[in-house]
Amino acid sequence: MSKSTSQSTPSVMGRARGPRGFSGPVVKAKDAKGTIKRIWRYMEKQKAALIASIVFVIVTTLLGLLVPYMLGIIVDDYIIPKDISGTLRLLGVLAAIYLATTIFTWLQNFMMVRVSLQTIRKLRQDLFDKFQTLSLRFFDKRSSGDLMSRVTNDIDSLNNALSQSVIQIFSSVLMVTGVGIAMFTMNWLLAIVTLLVIPLMIFTTKKLIKYSSSFFIKRQKDLGELNGFIEESISGNEVITLFGKEEKIDRQFSEVNERLRHSAMSADTVSGFLGPVNNFINNLGLGCVIAVGAVMTVNEMATVGIIAAFVTYSRQFFRPINQLSNLLNTFQSAIAGAERVFEVMDETPDLVDKEDAIVIESLKGDVEFSHVHFSYDEGKTILKDIDFQVKAGEKIALVGPTGSGKTTIINLLMRFYDVTGGELKVDGRDVRDYQLSGLRKKIGVVLQDTFLFSGTILENIRYGRLEATDEEVVAAAKMASAHSYIKHLPEGYHTQITSGGSNLSQGQRQLLAIARAILADSDILILDEATSSIDTNTEIEIQKGINRLTEGRTSFVIAHRLKTIENADRILVIHHGEILESGTHQELLQRKGFYYSMYESQFNISGEAVSS
Repeated sequence: MSKSTSQSTPSVMGRARGPRGFSGPVVKAKDAKGTIKRIWRYMEKQKAALIASIVFVIVTTLLGLLVPYMLGIIVDDYIIPKDISGTLRLLGVLAAIYLATTIFTWLQNFMMVRVSLQTIRKLRQDLFDKFQTLSLRFFDKRSSGDLMSRVTNDIDSLNNALSQSVIQIFSSVLMVTGVGIAMFTMNWLLAIVTLLVIPLMIFTTKKLIKYSSSFFIKRQKDLGELNGFIEESISGNEVITLFGKEEKIDRQFSEVNERLRHSAMSADTVSGFLGPVNNFINNLGLGCVIAVGAVMTVNEMATVGIIAAFVTYSRQFFRPINQLSNLLNTFQSAIAGAERVFEVMDETPDLVDKEDAIVIESLKGDVEFSHVHFSYDEGKTILKDIDFQVKAGEKIALVGPTGSGKTTIINLLMRFYDVTGGELKVDGRDVRDYQLSGLRKKIGVVLQDTFLFSGTILENIRYGRLEATDEEVVAAAKMASAHSYIKHLPEGYHTQITSGGSNLSQGQRQLLAIARAILADSDILILDEATSSIDTNTEIEIQKGINRLTEGRTSFVIAHRLKTIENADRILVIHHGEILESGTHQELLQRKGFYYSMYESQFNISGEAVSS
């Protein structure tokens, strides 16, 4: 009998989903070759493990090729002659081959998973590090959901491709090549008969995938709509309950859910034909091999053992071919995801330190805006000729209508953005001369929208100065008037913050942010509507703490409640990106200009008279 093989390796049979694994249209990378080269630069650091995995694949494939040959020998030389002892001996050899195949398959998977996880760990770390270098301008132009998808979905997709698809593609190609060579070596006529059905298989696969793609696109669209609806409903649950719209929301959800069911059913039904159709074609090819083989056996052109080996070969030949299309699709989608990751990593930070950037030990607190202009987007000016000076220790209030440019001024001081015209100086030096991280460490900020991290209250306050002692944290909380409510919590300062602080009121969260800024003890302080979510009585206590905090240090206060900034050294009235008025509280009231109108409108609402 001529030598033959069969692929029965678990590496191909155990993991791949076959034709039923098709999951929709493939997203292709714009520069697949360039992306693969960059991935390889990460993978080559695991070269030893990668080579070991490839060696194990080759060994597994060779063992798989040996099985059909052994089957042919058993049939021709032992079963037909009725040699039972010889049959049992070779069956023992087959069992050993299967055991070795299992072991080497596990080893190749283990080594490839190790390569994949090490590669993905480094890639994910580099991407996260890149996020830390990018400015607010980058994040303003992109949705957080899209960026999260790159860190999670795209990288996970690449991880799956590296740990499974890459090694399976290599194994499938190697097995198809080996089986093809073995079949032609054994009997060229039966080999040609086996290959006759491949064009039919390729044709039907392409047609079904092309036809089902539109259904999968519709399914993904409906799935995205459903996910968005669920997220919005959960986030807005309080409003839904308040207005009694539960039944309406339920009806809307049912409609969206039904659309998804319909599109998913259409997509899965059409793509579901792929498996049965390919199985039919495989069986058709197998039937042709058996028929031609039977004729050849009758005419003594082949032995029964050869036919038995060819039957096994034909099955093992078609399985990896069926899998290859899905594996390549998965791999292409993963490369497209990796390309999205590299797009972020290729972003050039628009805020970088100079080579001779000044390392800041401390700031005196002098600030000068000299004819500053600024635009987020070209042609849309936000700030126009902002010109003022602040001496160290002064308290400056910024007031004006929403969208007038107050927060933008603060963003420039923090160097979240750079001025597009004019000059911004701190202690007589352009802010761009300072080391960026050092500058921001010397500026404390309390934002209107407070963000708390997962962890305890103690850890969140200590975020202002990580080396602070527990006593210093408590002292900061007392100054911010947060200690009185913290001590009544079940676990006090060790109370866990959940979901960004959802277990605390907005006012309580703001008190923690103020305590955090107090603990940081920065040279310049910025308060952006820091007391907007606090009741009047608490605000009085906080103002005492803030007054102690701002004493002797430069501070900028953004406020809509004008009562809170009456004691400011100077008030800048910002309107349409310009400084409309400047002066103390009393000076501005006496002028009876824009500030006077704002103040009067606030206090007329509460029935109080404006005194000048």
